[in-house]
Amino acid sequence: MKKNIFKKAFIRISKLMGFELIDQNEFYSPTLNKEINENLTNLNKSIVFPLGEVELSRKVSSLMIIFRCNTNIDIWDQNKKRIFEKNKIEYTLRSLNSLIRAINYFKKNESLNIKLFILDNGSDKKDIKEISDLVDKNKVDYELIIHENNDFKSFIKEQKTEQTFSNLSSLLKCFKLAKEKSDDLIFFVEDDYLHFETLIEEMINTYERISSQLKRDLFICPSDYPYLYMNNQKTNILIGNKRHWRIVDKSLCTFLTSKKLIEQYWSNFEETCKDRHEPFEKKINEIYKKEFCISPIQSLSVHFTNVNSSYGLSPFVDYKSLWDANSLKND
Repeated sequence: MKKNIFKKAFIRISKLMGFELIDQNEFYSPTLNKEINENLTNLNKSIVFPLGEVELSRKVSSLMIIFRCNTNIDIWDQNKKRIFEKNKIEYTLRSLNSLIRAINYFKKNESLNIKLFILDNGSDKKDIKEISDLVDKNKVDYELIIHENNDFKSFIKEQKTEQTFSNLSSLLKCFKLAKEKSDDLIFFVEDDYLHFETLIEEMINTYERISSQLKRDLFICPSDYPYLYMNNQKTNILIGNKRHWRIVDKSLCTFLTSKKLIEQYWSNFEETCKDRHEPFEKKINEIYKKEFCISPIQSLSVHFTNVNSSYGLSPFVDYKSLWDANSLKND
């Protein structure tokens, strides 16, 4: 009995002093009241067993998600077929559904303010209604924006195809929306990525942890692209919330960053949309020479494009299971 009283007192004192205890025999933390294989991160600390804790000096205050879609274009500037070879609306709906599931999974345990913006650029009215119905059914805080390409006709240079101009125009609208309406983090999402449920949780917790360690804001690319394994490029590996992350020097247009970095590198974001570059993201990739961009190992988001694309399907993923899990027929 004396032993139990002493143990309880020791646990209480440890908590008051900000220490965490590990009972390796029971694989349990009495101060956190959690098993060691659970998420040990709390409001003030990022805890990864057995590496210990990181004091969180960079807390995320809000998340704006901008989902950019067009169900009438299969793949920008390409005639290739996607994996499973379905109509584009099927990819858009499953992509959005997986994103909503990730938002709801995160909100089970967190109270972060999350606002979803859906920016459509050319989908049929029938498809737009399906998109709206999906979000309405899941009671997510969102706003639907129908973008007109002519809004930026005087800024964007004339392009070889209407598709390319449309892509540049809608992307610029997303960047401007982020600059004008965001408060903290922004997640730019294209409509052909399917996401795992832990996406938002892992990105937010990892952002807080690594940004606190580096003492600077950063970029997160949620996909583990095939190209990362094709040239034996050296990198640095970091510890996130529940997985490893590597530093990368390229991304596509699905990435997360802060309003601070959007404003700091606004000329790069504008130049990205002023004309078609080679590669398309050239001006964004130039930022990564000065700032950190990290990508997860394994992937949190999978780019459901053609099977031969080096910026497509992530390795070691059960694509069929992820695809089936986000069918609206399952809801």
